[in-house]
Amino acid sequence: MSQKVMLTAAVTGAGDTTQKNPNVPVTPKEIAESAIASAKAGATVAHVHARDPKTGGISHHIDHYREIVDRIRESETDVIINITSGGGGDFIPSLDTPAAGGDGTDIQTPAERHEPVGELLPEMCTLDCGSTNFGNMIYMSPTDWLRKQAKLIQESGVKPELECFDTGHVRFANQLVKEGLIDDDPMYQFCLGIPWGADSDVETLSYMKSRIPENAHWSAFGIGRMQLPMVTQAALLGGNVRVGLEDNLYLKKGVLASNEQLVDQAVKQLNSNNIEVMTPAEAREAYNLRK
Repeated sequence: MSQKVMLTAAVTGAGDTTQKNPNVPVTPKEIAESAIASAKAGATVAHVHARDPKTGGISHHIDHYREIVDRIRESETDVIINITSGGGGDFIPSLDTPAAGGDGTDIQTPAERHEPVGELLPEMCTLDCGSTNFGNMIYMSPTDWLRKQAKLIQESGVKPELECFDTGHVRFANQLVKEGLIDDDPMYQFCLGIPWGADSDVETLSYMKSRIPENAHWSAFGIGRMQLPMVTQAALLGGNVRVGLEDNLYLKKGVLASNEQLVDQAVKQLNSNNIEVMTPAEAREAYNLRK
């Protein structure tokens, strides 16, 4: 029997990518349609952020999330929905007002970050397990805030995907598990190659994998040109995988991608290594997801 993995399509993200690739979906309709197309191309999971339809920037508006989720559900396309709970965590230092942050700072409370998850009850959501330098921006997730978010997610019955951008995040994710804030077998995601987090290479991936509990499941992805190579590496090491325009805009050098093209390429790479992609039904059973 061949190995099976869960394949996530992260279809849009929150980054400044809409001007770099016209295939990055912006409106709720576009995001939902891209998630559906990714599912039809073979993705098990659609990971979604909401964007402001007018500016293309990040949106926290519950109505934008609701429209995305409703459109996917009403399409009757079988795909697991995974909503970000990262929310407003962007702190941009300002020399003039360092305590308050500068232009572009966008901070939400744990309850505000949880709102789309708690209202719409997807099968999965992400939980970023620490603060990170993203270039000159600091993504802020203090530990006590994360404990509050983890508790809210636990009470909602949604399965958290513990996103780890560095090795210290793995340590804190383990602490959440130890404190009983994560139910069932925990699910980790290693986010590799973000400046300036964990590097996108096999050595780093193997180390992070070695530090999680024995009963844990895990997934990994690389950004940019390392996205598709990391699909193969993660799967061969026994993990699940992720692709999509949130993390990478190109199918190959100089060729802009769509989400469904990245999913299709990932499926082909996996199949060439005798690895199959789980159906949503198989993933629900394997990871005890509530539909």
